[in-house]
Amino acid sequence: MKAAGRHLRILELLEAQEFVDLETLCRELDASDSSIRRDLTELDQRGVLKRVHGGALAIKPRDNLLDFTWQRARNAEEKHRIAELTANLVEDGQTVLLDGGTTTAAVAAQLVNRSLNIITNSLAIAEIFKDARRIELVLTGGYLYPRLEIMLGPVCEHALDGVAADLLIMGIGGVTEAGLSNNNTLLVGSERKMIEVSHKVIIVADYTKFGKAAMVHLAPLEAADIVVSDAALAPDYQEMLRANQIDVLLA
Repeated sequence: MKAAGRHLRILELLEAQEFVDLETLCRELDASDSSIRRDLTELDQRGVLKRVHGGALAIKPRDNLLDFTWQRARNAEEKHRIAELTANLVEDGQTVLLDGGTTTAAVAAQLVNRSLNIITNSLAIAEIFKDARRIELVLTGGYLYPRLEIMLGPVCEHALDGVAADLLIMGIGGVTEAGLSNNNTLLVGSERKMIEVSHKVIIVADYTKFGKAAMVHLAPLEAADIVVSDAALAPDYQEMLRANQIDVLLA
């Protein structure tokens, strides 16, 4: 198993229990003591776990941020309005790249009856489109991260290298003057590749995502072409986006 796969498995084990000892990690991942120690050191440096004597400790405060079911219920009304407005930006016949996430899943639900080529790394979004006869659906493949219901890692990034999208619709963990950020280090490699292969980038984010940086820097603000948010977005943040030549739409 490659390092990216081991990292995902380590985090999955820590989701089930607060502490996992080194012996268990070596056995579960069929890896050497030295490999696991290197993995834990790297993940500790990234801030996604705490390396302690004899193993690794889960970082609990961010757990809900990495849970699809919890996120889906959060600010559901705002997400629905954002999704309706975003769907109006999509033209029939386009190739649309949909990043995993609850707001993008809400957008997907608005696109079910459209004639589109959809590329996604999200199992939840694939489920939405499974019976849509006018949708051509492509899944990226990759390592499955169950709690977010997404695929990521080197296989996903390699698949994205082979596509070109008219639009990328992407959720985000945080938006500040420093740029776009997200809550999981293991996600941003795939998301950066999505930005790279897309002609236009639409960020969908409710007002709570602005003014605070999530854990991992993803891209500068100017990577976005359009931001779709809700009417509660503060004027200062609207001006910040427009000053970076980003179109702002409020639902």
